[in-house]
Amino acid sequence: MASGLARRLGTGDAVVVGLSAMIGAGVFAAFAPAASAAGRWLPAALALAAVVAYCNATSSARLAARYPESGGTYVYGRRRLGPFWGYLAGWGFVVGKTASCAAMALTFGAYVDPGLARPLAVGAVVALTVLNLFGVQRSTTAARVIVGLVLAVLAAVVAAGLLGDRAPGFATPPALHPVTPWDVLQGAGLLFFAFAGYARIATLGEEVRDPRRTIPLAIPIALGVTLAVYFLVALATLRVLGPARLGMSEAPLVDTVTWAGAAWLAPVVKAGAAVAALGALLALILGVSRTTFAMSRERDLPGFLDAVHPSRKVPHRAELAVGVAVVALVLVADLREAIGFSSFGVLAYYAVANASALTLTADEGAPPKAVPVLGVLLCVVLAVTLPAPSVVAGLVVFTVGALVWVLRGRSRRARAR
Repeated sequence: MASGLARRLGTGDAVVVGLSAMIGAGVFAAFAPAASAAGRWLPAALALAAVVAYCNATSSARLAARYPESGGTYVYGRRRLGPFWGYLAGWGFVVGKTASCAAMALTFGAYVDPGLARPLAVGAVVALTVLNLFGVQRSTTAARVIVGLVLAVLAAVVAAGLLGDRAPGFATPPALHPVTPWDVLQGAGLLFFAFAGYARIATLGEEVRDPRRTIPLAIPIALGVTLAVYFLVALATLRVLGPARLGMSEAPLVDTVTWAGAAWLAPVVKAGAAVAALGALLALILGVSRTTFAMSRERDLPGFLDAVHPSRKVPHRAELAVGVAVVALVLVADLREAIGFSSFGVLAYYAVANASALTLTADEGAPPKAVPVLGVLLCVVLAVTLPAPSVVAGLVVFTVGALVWVLRGRSRRARAR
């Protein structure tokens, strides 16, 4: 008897799922550090980040159609490039998305009460980890409600920013460093964080009607809508605050409506950011814990994490481990450091995805060669142009991951002998 998932989703449904994954808390957090780097060239950095997102999502979609299994690029890398590259992709996903969890928690805290951002962030992580341990997951309906709320809030921000006042002294802003092409690349790498989640469309292969047509069509539509929304938000924030003030802001969208003369909207924006951050944090903790569980099952992470709760049927040890790691990051990192570190890990993850897609043949549904080639190139370039602390921390973490792989391999060979 067939046990596959029901194919109930059409193109519109797939687009909504993609939008719910992309238009979230990232837009409330990533514009400030990106503007600090790219200045008035923020829209150009945004366009470049969207190109990278398109390449990554396209390569992931083709690989997902070929390997409809849990684990994403961890599976693709193992199958197409070898176990080490799959392990490295999984390692990059776990560390990068753990940092994303910390960034979402800190975004929640910064918008609710900047003075208590860290305690609020820790409380959010603990609460959502407990919910996950009881098997509570964000449903598709809840995702649609959240994306609808966030779109309404962003529409209000854009309207206030484009029609309202400018910040006092806009014509004589604080000094801003001359922007170079390197700075634009760095801004794109930081904005890449705001597009996180687009590859979720690629995981719908078993649930959409005519997936070979629907998924490749839904991806560019969802990315196009997201880019249009983000572009309007960038124009609105730049118009009101200017690049220097935007770059220094801890809550840029709140500052935009406040200086634009619509301070009454500030509580609405704060509420929208808080809801979006909590929704993203819940989904991220679920995703990281499942990848951690998959890697422990293959013994690429400690085997004690390979455990499912007998009654709740959730990977409780993996979820607890992720929760502890996120709390530790929240206590020591700030929001901008978390965004940069997250972007580095996830860009490395998608570099492996694009490299894996390069090995697909025409019979296996290979994308045009230019897509994965450009994807690999841009992922590497954006990763190395991120702020120096993020690059150094990322390289250290990946070096540690590689050493763990080598040592575990030696241990396995010794046990075999």
